[in-house]
Formats: sequence, structure tokens, C-alpha cells
Amino acid sequence: MWTGQPRTRVRGNPSQHRIYGIGRFCKASNIVFEDKRYGYIAETSIKGRKVILLKPTTFMNLSGNAVRYWLNSEKIDESRLLVVSDDVALPLGAFRLKGNGSNGGHNGLGHIQQLIGQNYARLRMGVGNDYPRGGQVDWVLGHYSEDEMRTLQPSIDLSVDIIRSFVLAGIDITMNQYNKLGKK
Repeated sequence: MWTGQPRTRVRGNPSQHRIYGIGRFCKASNIVFEDKRYGYIAETSIKGRKVILLKPTTFMNLSGNAVRYWLNSEKIDESRLLVVSDDVALPLGAFRLKGNGSNGGHNGLGHIQQLIGQNYARLRMGVGNDYPRGGQVDWVLGHYSEDEMRTLQPSIDLSVDIIRSFVLAGIDITMNQYNKLGKK
């Protein structure tokens, strides 16, 4: 699952880069999404393990509604959930994978935690905070330069491997293998 604003994201903006990685994952697996309740849903498998992907159509600050609905509908335990989100507290191109914990001030993660608790994994993709006071919305919804895209590309590429590793090996092994690569 990944957080975001419905139909307001523009290709190439900072908040969109988490979708590039998932987009690559989907393209490599020939995944097609269906418009369902609270979001676009797709199913695939990785080495025989069922994977359900959710692109919520709720606003980011209400992402928990979509997550809770689909977890309950598919009878998925929170510990098997991986949420991909942007993070202005991380430098551009950095990423952090965590098995649980606080929302770190991210409103989408905060709403998810209000509804299902903290026992879920999250992959936070750094979009940096190179914006003037009061300019966070414009920064997150803005566009990347070519230099910024070159900085992001390695983390976008790794996000596909992180998703696969999470599904096959679980959160602990995946964190040990990849978090050291996400530091900037």
C-alpha cells in the first residue's frame, strides 16, 4: 500500500517517486489494477506468495480507511502490511524501512495508526526538505529536476527489491539487508 492524494499527483513530483518503484514492480510482474472500494487493487504472487497491492483513492490524511477496509476484507494481519510513503525528514534519495513505531509526523501514517495500530512495516522514501518555510505542499507536489531524479534513481530501483524481500523474507531480514543502503 502506498499513501498519496487521489488524482492530484503529477508525474515526476517528489511524492510520486515511491510510486515509480512500485510502478516498476507492477510493470515487471504485468500487474493490472482494478478500481474498487477505497482504491485501486491488484493481485499477484511472488514465488507462490499472494501479494495484494493497494493505491488508495482516499486523501493521504485518510489512508487508514482504505488500509483498514482491505486488511479486514482480505483477512490480512497488520504484521504482513508494508506501507510505502514519502518523508520530508529524510534526505532526497534516502530511505528507511521499519517494522513498527511512530508515524514520524506523517499524516497518512498517523491515520493508519489511529485505525489499525503501529504493528505494520513502512518504507519511507526521502523527498528532502529543501523548501522555504510554509512551502512543504508546493515542494511535495512539485516536480523533480534531472539532477534530483539521478539522486533518486538508486532508491527507486532498490524499492522493487525491498518489496520482494519483504514478501519472501519478512521485515527483519529485509531491514538488515537494505537499511544500510538507504542512508544519505
